[in-house]
Amino acid sequence: MTDLLWWQYSLIALIFVWSGFVRTGLGFGGAVLSLPFLLLIVDDPVIFLPIIGMHLLIFSGSITLANHLKAKRSGNSGLSENVDWDYLKKSLKIMIIPKLIGVFGLLTLPNEIMAGLIFVIVIIYSIGYILNKPFRSNRPWIDNLFLMLGGYVSGTSLIAAPLVMAVFASHVAKAQLRDTLFVLWFILVVIKLGSFVIAGVDLQLIHHLWLLPCAFIGHKLGQRLHSYLVNTDSVLFFKIMGSVLIITSTLGLIRSIAL
Repeated sequence: MTDLLWWQYSLIALIFVWSGFVRTGLGFGGAVLSLPFLLLIVDDPVIFLPIIGMHLLIFSGSITLANHLKAKRSGNSGLSENVDWDYLKKSLKIMIIPKLIGVFGLLTLPNEIMAGLIFVIVIIYSIGYILNKPFRSNRPWIDNLFLMLGGYVSGTSLIAAPLVMAVFASHVAKAQLRDTLFVLWFILVVIKLGSFVIAGVDLQLIHHLWLLPCAFIGHKLGQRLHSYLVNTDSVLFFKIMGSVLIITSTLGLIRSIAL
């Protein structure tokens, strides 16, 4: 990202504000709702995924720790009370191999193919949001299939949240769902970033200096959104975001084909 114009850097900064806002406000979606916009500026997921992954580690870790301390002060057992460790361990056993396969695919397939794959996945997710029919899982074999697909997609692009949510929402208590997902994202991102380091991928560390504050601004705004969504219906929000993402991803696909 060293040869971009000033307005491109400005757009990237705004997108990372948006990413932090969505991640904290919804508990997921920081990547799936921001990566399509980023790929319209620079058509290379490997540039942005290390930055998105590092932000996810920082902010999901801070939220989970804050909830843990809050639970301890209120007399509960802290993190063990907020996280469904049994289901987390069970799901990780199913997801880990597809996750590693996905990481390998990201590092070996051409950027155009990976960008196109990401756009197609986002369009599928977005249609579900618009129709208010997100992925649902109610049978064991469907659960396992979604978790395996979620592991693979997480390995390729970190946009597996809707697939994983479909399963976890059916098996994890609502009070534990957010923190359980944050711990899951933390583990999956550590694996991904570790794979990047082993493969010699540029982690874009210099860009963390100015993009982390952008994500922090979004994080603070997202805390307000989360408080609002707890007491309201978020269907309209998802329909609007789904429409915007379909338009963005379609433009990205057209651009990738044209190139």
